[in-house]
Amino acid sequence: MSELTVKPEVILHGISASPGIAYGPTFVYRKAELEVPEYLVTAERCEAEIERLNVALMQTRGQISRIRDQVEKNLGPEEARIFDAHLLVLEDQALISETEREIQTSGKNVEACFNLVSQRYIRAFAEIDDEYLRERAGDIRDVTSRVLHNLLGQTAENLNELLGRRIVVADDITPSDAATLDRSSAMGLVTESGSKTGHAVIVARSMKVPAVVGVREVMDQVENGEEVIVDGYDGVVIIRPSAQALFRYGQLRDEKQTFEKLLMNAVALPSITLDGCEVPLRANIEKEDEVDFVKEHAGAGVGLFRSEYLYLAAPRVPTEDEQYDAYRVVAEAFGAEPVVIRTLDLGGDKPMSGAPHLFPREDNPFLGFRAIRFCLEHLAIFKSQLRAILQASAHGNVHLMFPMISGRREMRKAREVLRECMDELRTEGVAFNPDMPVGSMIEIPSAALTADTLAEECDFFSIGTNDLIQYLIAIDRLNDRTAHLYEPSHPAVVRVLREVVEHAHAAGIKVSVCGEMAGDPVFVSLLLGLGVDELSMTPPLLPAAKYLIRSIKMEDAKDLARRAFELDSPSEIERLCIDFYRKHMLMD
Repeated sequence: MSELTVKPEVILHGISASPGIAYGPTFVYRKAELEVPEYLVTAERCEAEIERLNVALMQTRGQISRIRDQVEKNLGPEEARIFDAHLLVLEDQALISETEREIQTSGKNVEACFNLVSQRYIRAFAEIDDEYLRERAGDIRDVTSRVLHNLLGQTAENLNELLGRRIVVADDITPSDAATLDRSSAMGLVTESGSKTGHAVIVARSMKVPAVVGVREVMDQVENGEEVIVDGYDGVVIIRPSAQALFRYGQLRDEKQTFEKLLMNAVALPSITLDGCEVPLRANIEKEDEVDFVKEHAGAGVGLFRSEYLYLAAPRVPTEDEQYDAYRVVAEAFGAEPVVIRTLDLGGDKPMSGAPHLFPREDNPFLGFRAIRFCLEHLAIFKSQLRAILQASAHGNVHLMFPMISGRREMRKAREVLRECMDELRTEGVAFNPDMPVGSMIEIPSAALTADTLAEECDFFSIGTNDLIQYLIAIDRLNDRTAHLYEPSHPAVVRVLREVVEHAHAAGIKVSVCGEMAGDPVFVSLLLGLGVDELSMTPPLLPAAKYLIRSIKMEDAKDLARRAFELDSPSEIERLCIDFYRKHMLMD
């Protein structure tokens, strides 16, 4: 007789997407590949095919509306708005008209034509550098898959078949999938693809379901029903955990829950170090309806309002009044607290759905025709936005920030256009704040290295560490072969950050950091020690940052920065920051 082979414990790593620890049997969710038929139709049938599309769109609209209502009832209005974005996909006239044109020119059936056009859209969004926008490819895939199922008369698969308490393991989870999850059944979520900004993950977080995404080859490693630990704090998945792992994670779960209570207790307290230094913590937002979310986490205003989402959500370029209404809502909500609005950061890798002809395809979009470069060439669009921001400045403490500035000359050009808009509004008798602070993003090495002269044109700096690090080290974070080289702790990053801060302070202006580095508690103390004045991050990260700030002395953070500056290895600097973090967050 052959002995029974016991499979060993397997530890996999991914991206922490929703905090918490779960342990239990798996449900391996394998979606069948949708087979889309392709055949020719007669010219007389083209109109009938277009009508079939309209019927499927209407049917899909009804299904998504019902999901939206269910999510709003179970989770709340914020999560339900995810499906408002899905409904907008169904209203995208470019998607619909391109499909109709494909039917008429190719003479093929509607399923084949719709699939062809939608895949083109999905690829365009999947190639975008911005993680949040890249995840919208998943939304489009979810909606268009539902349309195709309706065209084919098929029922879309979902997770209603989940039986008992299980941890869901899948290649990917769509927002519709996540909406069908039952909180009493879904213990955890593990996916091979996806990111922590995906809409499905947002739903999981709202349900307080621990989730780890981007776990490569997990589908090949685990079988249905096998026991798994999901560590949503550190992005770890343990298949067939040993007794030691079970004991360790049982203790860790209790410690983390206690620690989370401490963090939330710190939310309403001032963001002040032990030696009395105040550090304003602001929020990064995309839409005006995120105001309540920021306030729940006690954000001291908005450090980055990504205005391009107004352009991406609409089937056309938003009007001046539409933009003004959105900016005004946020400005009024925060009163005296700053609301920093970044002007349009589209182009190249982020096409505007309402005007795709304005963005020709480029070989290297990340270094291409985007952001301030696009705005200075398309002045009508730029001035419409500047006028809207200026009008909103009459309703609160609005700051204006230009992205992708490469140096002083570009900043002067942008401010010149702003002055023209001010003159127009004065002539029209429209109210605005003539002293509205105007600043620059520091995300291009040329801007960082000429920060001394650029500071003379600015009222503040905001460092976008994501792009700055990427450009400094020449790393494409989307490239699997180089992404591991993306190192916030690289000595070049530390030196450039210190130089930018020193030049800004010499000119009498403040410096904020609004990139991912600001929301990473491991690097918060280093940034403060380098002299950064303010931090801005996604709202859920604010409690941990505030708790850390209240646990350190600024003098100790400065000493940390001095020691980091003397090191020449990214790993040594990172280890120094991790040790500092653990010491002050009582994690050892």
